Amino acid sequence: MTKKARLALCIALLIPLAFYFVVKYESGKAVIMPRKYLLDSVTTIIKDGKQTDDSIWHTTANIRLVNQLGDTVSLYDIKGKAIIMDFFFTSCASICPTLTKNMAMLQRGFLKGGDPMDQPDSSVVQFISFSIDPERDSAARLKAYADRFGARHDNWWFLTGNKDSIDNFAFQELKVDKFTTEPIDPNFVHTSRFVLLDQNYVVRGFYNGLDSNSLDQLAHDVGFLMMENDPKHPEALPFDPQEMKLFFVATFIIVLVGLFFIFKKKSKYN
Repeated sequence: MTKKARLALCIALLIPLAFYFVVKYESGKAVIMPRKYLLDSVTTIIKDGKQTDDSIWHTTANIRLVNQLGDTVSLYDIKGKAIIMDFFFTSCASICPTLTKNMAMLQRGFLKGGDPMDQPDSSVVQFISFSIDPERDSAARLKAYADRFGARHDNWWFLTGNKDSIDNFAFQELKVDKFTTEPIDPNFVHTSRFVLLDQNYVVRGFYNGLDSNSLDQLAHDVGFLMMENDPKHPEALPFDPQEMKLFFVATFIIVLVGLFFIFKKKSKYN
């Protein structure tokens, strides 16, 4: 093999490798938005003669209940906020006190404000705790419970009302029994999960309310949701890193095969 041929081979090999490492580096800096979970349907759209599939994600239905201050409130009263939800009951002696304590910790953290990628301001986050024992958990009892944990009432609702409505909301609208190995009684929504909704009432995450790492991810995901419609913060790379990796691997193989036949042809005539 001549010196020029060796140089050509090295360049041909280095080009796809260089692109691969560029993609790897850029994908490491990309913002990966919290996924959407509940798919309603997929529709086909034809635009400019091209056919594409468009996912229709489930919008959580409205629910109207009574909060710890005795006010009737509804989910759709909340505008432009990320929403963090959990399910508890005041007489629970197992996981509920820890869940409420961790929710209170999140609320205090968000009150610090600052960088939205660190702790979003409380004005963009709403907390909701649904009582799964509404027959006993009156508004007064919920307020006493909330006060015990130092909850701020302005952006944290403790809700009571019709049990069937709450159960239906948990299982039919939020699907708290999906995407988990945690056993959940269909007649009693006793779960350690925190659920995150975006500003459009779409489920964007399920988190273990007893795990500090999961709660940290929840806090960051709220920050990501705040960036989602912000033109100053791009959501992700303008390409799929996995597809680009496959493309460059394929390019690498094609270059090798092409060079093999070129050199084979040259050697035949030399």
